[in-house]
Amino acid sequence: MIPDREAVVVDTNVFGAALTRRQAPLVGLYARHLSDRLLVLAAQTVGELRYGALLARWGAARQAEMERRIGRARIAPVDDDLVWEVARLRVACRRAGHALADDHHTGDLWIAASAIRYQLPLVAHDGVFRRTPGLDLRTELA
Repeated sequence: MIPDREAVVVDTNVFGAALTRRQAPLVGLYARHLSDRLLVLAAQTVGELRYGALLARWGAARQAEMERRIGRARIAPVDDDLVWEVARLRVACRRAGHALADDHHTGDLWIAASAIRYQLPLVAHDGVFRRTPGLDLRTELA
């Protein structure tokens, strides 16, 4: 995965912000982190976006817009190295007492591990990613 411009992994809430009114304020807040960059999505993020759309019973037009946006991004490949990164990161988080080691943050763990595996910054608006070992976090959280 060699991008021709700077790439960033984008967390679900930041990537999906343009698709929901509730998260819409994040669009402007994170524009400087995403503009002119290759957006990379963890497989977990794509699954979360599609789950949310199905659960909320989005119409065909809204789902098509989501898929168009996903199609413009690159999905980080899930390979054995990523699976190892998830395991290593969870151990590091458990030893550090970090919340990403907890079962209810498994999805976030995969997203963080994807950024670490591909040595890319993670753009996220979620405090659980703060102080994650080995993660380059780009956030606008105070």
